[in-house]
Amino acid sequence: MEKVLLNDENSLPALGFGTYQATEEEGTRAVQMALDNGYRLIDSAAKYENEVAVGKGIKKSEVDRSEIIVTTKLWRDQLGYKTAKAAFETSLQKLNLEYIDLYLIHWPANEKNYDNWQQTNADTWRALEELQEDGKIRSIGVSNFWPEHLDALFQTARVKPAVNQIEFHPGYWQPELTQFCQEHGIVIEAWSPLGKGEVLDHAVLTEIAKNHQKSAAQVCLRWIMQHGAIPIPKSTSPKRIQENIDVFDFELSNEEMAQIDVLPQMGFSGELPNHWPDKV
Repeated sequence: MEKVLLNDENSLPALGFGTYQATEEEGTRAVQMALDNGYRLIDSAAKYENEVAVGKGIKKSEVDRSEIIVTTKLWRDQLGYKTAKAAFETSLQKLNLEYIDLYLIHWPANEKNYDNWQQTNADTWRALEELQEDGKIRSIGVSNFWPEHLDALFQTARVKPAVNQIEFHPGYWQPELTQFCQEHGIVIEAWSPLGKGEVLDHAVLTEIAKNHQKSAAQVCLRWIMQHGAIPIPKSTSPKRIQENIDVFDFELSNEEMAQIDVLPQMGFSGELPNHWPDKV
């Protein structure tokens, strides 16, 4: 699979496998299936409550651990230096691994929830930097950080985030944030790359899919990849797991990319970093 180079000289596969809402036996089976089908980037999070299942899926697969990029994330109720370190150790234990390849702050602290959100994010990031220095994490990054959160973090960070994982799909792709991250050498990962499935029946996507003899889902994933971002689709269906990785044998034209770029808002989760715990 194609690779995307990070600013820390590590690299990620150009497409990953999401595990949101995949728990227990279903989650274990899905991860094993994904690895058997060629996925090498597995995305999890403490909040998903499936780290044990993900770890079991990795162990059950016949893929060597060194070939697998495992991501997990620090939930927003664990922000802060000491709590971040403790939460990381819990995730490591649940995954039953010796190290994590990519560890992300799931949501930034904001002024709605913290008196000094900048300091909270800085303290949390310092914990990640130290864990990386100790060899427990290969790459560190963030998720759902806007330019204001990143600019504040840059003031104290010794290590620049390698990744920012954001909501990114046709109908809601945050182009200004994407450009900001790319200008700062931060790779974008796309969560909810299929817009919760709500975008797949749109006429523009189905027509483009027909032209390429692909599915609308495959067109969405290809569009994200051609924007330089890494989609992480989630599925527990064997057919969909296989279909979602079959996106390396076609390319969208500039015209098709532009058509998708301007689709109206749809599939938006309602989640915003400055509004949690409430949706807008």
